[in-house]
Amino acid sequence: MPRYTSFGQSDVGRVRKHNEDAFIIDDSLGLYVVADGLGGHAAGEVASEEAVYNIRGWVRRERPKVESLITDPYDVDQQNVAEQILRGAIQAATYLIHSMAEFDETKAGMGTTTSVLMLLGRVAVIGQVGDSRIYLARDGQIAQITDDHTLIAAQIREGMLTPEEARYAPHRNVITRAVGSHEYVEVDTRVVETIPGDRFLLCSDGLHGYVEEPDEILPILSLPVDQVCQRLIDIANTRGGKDNITAIVVEVHEV
Repeated sequence: MPRYTSFGQSDVGRVRKHNEDAFIIDDSLGLYVVADGLGGHAAGEVASEEAVYNIRGWVRRERPKVESLITDPYDVDQQNVAEQILRGAIQAATYLIHSMAEFDETKAGMGTTTSVLMLLGRVAVIGQVGDSRIYLARDGQIAQITDDHTLIAAQIREGMLTPEEARYAPHRNVITRAVGSHEYVEVDTRVVETIPGDRFLLCSDGLHGYVEEPDEILPILSLPVDQVCQRLIDIANTRGGKDNITAIVVEVHEV
């Protein structure tokens, strides 16, 4: 049974006065969440905090249903249940945040991105809404394993823009999905098999917005786990730091 080493860090950046990012690391649950809040009057901070804590509460209650994946990672039915758990957790947070905004006009329009990683032995279950990201580094290579829910990303997928054109396109940060903006949100989920040595990076767009190519992240991910986040935050701040910056790194070990 594998074990995990993790570390997370958040920074307000060089421009913003408040940090509207939130994150949770829970090695006992194998749960790691990054959320980037949206909305004025500190409502984004409320949305991101509510999201991460409510997702953890839901997963804590439901995770025992899929404990068998730790010993049988190829049980497809259990993998499907694990994905349903993350969809349910994120949807529950969506309903709560939307309801809070309905009853408090100062929080109208608040929402948050959410990237969730749940580890169960050899199985990683991913949940995604918005434009925070999860990367996986393995065997000297790195890949983004979530899709951005942004207008620009949709235009790239539809062939309307090339990645090069997208770098200079207006409205780069227009999000097409967020937790809490509506009563319901479509949640992307996927299952990834892990191997010892894998490193996952969860981050808000305050970090990945300053890194043009994932390969730039790869050598930093080879540093000791407790040094990675600060090094990445330093890069984002050196290049402008116009947004809050949050990162979590998780390494999979063999026992």
